[in-house]
Amino acid sequence: MANPVALKLFTLHFPYNSHFLRDWHDFFANCSMSTTTSTDRSAVAGNDTPKDIEQLGIDTVRILSADAVQKANSGHPGTPMALAPVAHVLWTQHMRYNPRDPQWPNRDRFVLSAGHACMLQYSYLYLTGYDLTLDDIKQFRQLHSKTPGHPEYGMTPGIEITTGPLGQGFANGIGMAIAQRHLAARYNKPGFELFNYNIYAICSDGDMMEGVTSEAASLAGHLGLGNIIYLYDDNHISIEGNTNITFQEDVAKRFEAYNWHVQVLEDANDIIAVSEAVERAKKETKRPSLIKIRSHIAYGSPNKHDTAGAHGSPLGADEVKLVKEFFGFNPDESFVVPDKVLEFYRHAGEKGGPLEEEWKKLFAAYKQQFPDLAAEYELALAGKLSQGWEKKIPAFSQKDGKNGQMSTRVAGGKVLNSIAASLPGLIGGAADLAPSTETNMKDYGSFSEEDPAGRNFHFGIREHAMGSALNGMAVTPGLIPFGATFLIFSEYMRPPIRLAAIMKIRPIFIYTHDSIGLGEDGTTHQPVEQLASLRSIPNITLIRPADANETALAWKITLQHEGGPVILVLTRQDLPIIEPQQYKSTGDLSRGAYILSEPDRAPEMILIATGSEVNLILQAQQKLKDLGIAARVVSMPSWELFEIQDDNYKQRVLPKGLKKRLAVEAASPMGWHKYVTDEGDMLGMVRFGESAPAKDLYKEFGFTVENVVSRAKALLGK
Repeated sequence: MANPVALKLFTLHFPYNSHFLRDWHDFFANCSMSTTTSTDRSAVAGNDTPKDIEQLGIDTVRILSADAVQKANSGHPGTPMALAPVAHVLWTQHMRYNPRDPQWPNRDRFVLSAGHACMLQYSYLYLTGYDLTLDDIKQFRQLHSKTPGHPEYGMTPGIEITTGPLGQGFANGIGMAIAQRHLAARYNKPGFELFNYNIYAICSDGDMMEGVTSEAASLAGHLGLGNIIYLYDDNHISIEGNTNITFQEDVAKRFEAYNWHVQVLEDANDIIAVSEAVERAKKETKRPSLIKIRSHIAYGSPNKHDTAGAHGSPLGADEVKLVKEFFGFNPDESFVVPDKVLEFYRHAGEKGGPLEEEWKKLFAAYKQQFPDLAAEYELALAGKLSQGWEKKIPAFSQKDGKNGQMSTRVAGGKVLNSIAASLPGLIGGAADLAPSTETNMKDYGSFSEEDPAGRNFHFGIREHAMGSALNGMAVTPGLIPFGATFLIFSEYMRPPIRLAAIMKIRPIFIYTHDSIGLGEDGTTHQPVEQLASLRSIPNITLIRPADANETALAWKITLQHEGGPVILVLTRQDLPIIEPQQYKSTGDLSRGAYILSEPDRAPEMILIATGSEVNLILQAQQKLKDLGIAARVVSMPSWELFEIQDDNYKQRVLPKGLKKRLAVEAASPMGWHKYVTDEGDMLGMVRFGESAPAKDLYKEFGFTVENVVSRAKALLGK
């Protein structure tokens, strides 16, 4: 029967109207299924019936979540309260994991795409034995705690990826699933199924509304990623109220159209039905699975049940007490975890230890039969690159280009193809632009449902999903993923770029067609503000090389870099190849900026540029020399790499006493002030471009030798 306390409170809260009987029936049908009276609860705590212990565990998680949010006075209590039964099924019956080794390679991955419900995940991580304590739960959303307001990769053991911005976790999981399929295709052998893990995720109504979800779901269905099992929390609530004010599509039919296996469950509290649905999803290996589950947000809260108020705010101290009474807990006690509950969940967590030991034995036998592949994987697992790979990077001379010139995108493609054989974990592709971005590895096939060993990815015109999938691949040891498009379309990828920077992971973002130099496509395609915008993101390293040889060095730095993603910014138009012996540097590209050309006497000023404009200032240097003006040329492909150099090096390249400086970059001047000083100048783009051939555009916007010389003379008062 229904809880009498809840019945009294419920009837006081809900007014009588035409929907009352239906709402009453739905609510108490759930109550009778998954709650007991206070008297019944006492009985549960004193016996060993597995079903009763499970229910006590589920309700403990609900209250633990409500307590943590209330103590923090911030957070989202409603979804953890609703989904505790669903998460219980995953952590106790289906997922393979080992809390003592969260990085076990063949573990199942769990992604909380509904990152606002993180107290649900933190609760189960603590209960099953990860390195998380009850005190950590109590420090939810506090400074430097292991339980931040949304799950953060690298901060909390068991968190596979940073989630919070809705739709990102959903799409990250697609990348993880691609990674599993690729690893299995490369390393699994008959009798040695090293990689067969699944990707589980909990998604929300909000995830289903975000556009990136549609992109990623379409890609996953096309690729037949049957290792995906997503549980969709259909609770009908968003911050503004019932989702029917904005969202009425049939999600199940939509995902069926994406070629997903779809199941619909009517009650999140029916753990038997949930478990059976997950089991069916595991058996579906040709299509990704979506299990749509109807839940009731803030389940067990008499006054916040099924309301938007439970989505993004604490329930309130009085309401939390009512919740505890509803579930038969002492309303005056907080953060209570019954011993039997902890014992039950710790036992569930311990099941992963033997599974990992079996895998280790399997891998040991694998090493005997396939030593080369095993060594390759172990090297990748350690985050190392194969010995001698950098020797494959080509050096370019003017004879390699057409009339001594080569675009940096073409040079990048040549480098990529030269090193591909030495770096088997290097995989990637483009958002339908591989021929334009030069990112096809010519000796390797395309990743597909039929050939998951392929190393070239066709992401389709799905830039946002591409970036998010790259992040999912990047957190998979053994893979170095890259993705390419035009620089202007980095705008479609800003959420995954930012999240990659937060996580300090290393997907490689390749952006070509980097300036007005792309020409006739015009204003809509010509980047202006993108370089400044991307440089403003912490933990990002952006490299805009000046020619083919700087591009080759940029690839070397990119593959050795740690602590965040690298963005390679490349040209469409051809640029003169600077012969290696022409470099007269006191440093090199790895230091972010260096003296490319020094005058034959003490310099009066410094010319600084990146990318395609470096050749421009080299020509201007010669003209200035003819006028009796000594100018130093500094190539500055990466601000970020320059900033981490010691002061002595910085002083050598940009001496404080040499204040007459002119920076040249066909992009927004924002940010350049710190390098040109108050006595310097910057030639950049202060408005959008035009549609015309590149040479005409450079003349129109002042990127000519004559204009650079004129501005340099003006700085010197000549």
